[in-house]
Amino acid sequence: MTTDCPTPVKTGKILIIGLPRTATTSVCLAMLGLGYKTAHNAYTENAFIEAEVIADTPVFCDYQKLDKHFPNSKFIYLTRQPEKWLPSIKQLLQRMMVNLQRNDGGFNPHLKRCYNDVFSPLTPDNIEQDDFLLRCYQRHQQAISNYFQGREQDLLTIDVSEEQSYAHLLEFLTVDKESSSHHGFKVINIGGKVKAWQAINNKLKVESTNKGKIDKVLY
Repeated sequence: MTTDCPTPVKTGKILIIGLPRTATTSVCLAMLGLGYKTAHNAYTENAFIEAEVIADTPVFCDYQKLDKHFPNSKFIYLTRQPEKWLPSIKQLLQRMMVNLQRNDGGFNPHLKRCYNDVFSPLTPDNIEQDDFLLRCYQRHQQAISNYFQGREQDLLTIDVSEEQSYAHLLEFLTVDKESSSHHGFKVINIGGKVKAWQAINNKLKVESTNKGKIDKVLY
């Protein structure tokens, strides 16, 4: 007589689903400070299993699938004023464009897929246009609003530049303000730089790859 093994219960995650250049790294750093295992980008199955908090690619693109794969997850949507976000995302996309479009290498396929999906159609001409980039931002924002309609308790929307944003984060996570040793978000990745996360040394930091290698199937 045989019995079926029970299916492992998937633990809910905290998924940061703001677009690039909305302070995802600053929020990830804050989450490390609050004691969460955190991955900024996740390109292996192990990263998804190990991390309690995941940001950036592929979660800003795949949040609906991840919601079903990791029941009882919480979602943090980061906003940023257009006059600040547009020049920052434009500079980032200009730097990434060649490697996003290459067929003979460049960035890993998960990252390529997410950027080409959210910023579709991703062309050199389009990323120079503020109107195009703003439409991409608004399309992503509207999709999140539609998806979480009636589930507002599962979604926190914040702009980290606003004074009360950190307090709202603690409330959303049900973290006692008095027990937190941090009092706000640290501004990093200034001046178009995007590699501050790589320099962070913290035992709770979860690597996005396995020594540079990715998995074809993430979750």
